[in-house]
Amino acid sequence: MMTFTELAPVPSDPLVPLTDQLRLAVAAHLARFKGSSREHTESDLRCYLSWCAERGQDPLIARRPHLELYIRWMQEIRRFKPSTMTRRFSVVAGFYKTCVIDGILENSPAEHFRRPSVPAESPTLGFTHLQFEALLTAARQSPNPCDFALVAMLGLLGLRIFEATGADIADLGEEHGHRVLRVCGKGSKVALVPLPPAIGRAIDKSMGGRTRGPILLNSRGATGWTATPPPAACGTWLRPLACRSPGRTRTCSGTRSSPPCKWAELH
Repeated sequence: MMTFTELAPVPSDPLVPLTDQLRLAVAAHLARFKGSSREHTESDLRCYLSWCAERGQDPLIARRPHLELYIRWMQEIRRFKPSTMTRRFSVVAGFYKTCVIDGILENSPAEHFRRPSVPAESPTLGFTHLQFEALLTAARQSPNPCDFALVAMLGLLGLRIFEATGADIADLGEEHGHRVLRVCGKGSKVALVPLPPAIGRAIDKSMGGRTRGPILLNSRGATGWTATPPPAACGTWLRPLACRSPGRTRTCSGTRSSPPCKWAELH
């Protein structure tokens, strides 16, 4: 039974293909971004376009009530976090703003929309000092030299996951007598990160004598380390290390629906 907060889907028809005008509007909006920002924007915008297509709704004639229903769908059906809903709706609002700038629409349906509130502090809990120290110990004892390098780059250098997995051997260099790593962050912003000696040695060990290619490699392929791990795979990569961390009881699972490793208090 459909409630008043739902928009009936169109089950009998396939997804409505993009019209030429809509295709041009999407391309014009995505052209404002580049690199990973464009990929993430395209992914979030595709979610909204798919929602509209499943309900036979043309995004270019959508009104504010349709956006309210889209938010309710993300909140009640998909169970997205407030931060995810805000990010995805920001992409939709940006798309309609581009449509107004390009003269496709007179007004944006998202202009007077009340966005979901996001907590000022992130509810995600980080490791305590002892927990991270135990993870470092497990990574150092791992037979895979890339394990310790990855944990050190994330925890000690403070790199984002895509910055660590995207680091290349050619990005290593020296500035003013200090060894540095050239990191390409969000918005394609480049920064030189100094490498403490311990992290430099971990990176050298993970390279295994290679002179080119990515710093971190996975273990797929008959010849050993062959390809850079995608950021989404690093959770699976790190989970076994967390399970092997000393001095803890924990429950581990590799499924998205199951809870992650649970840390017990150290005595």
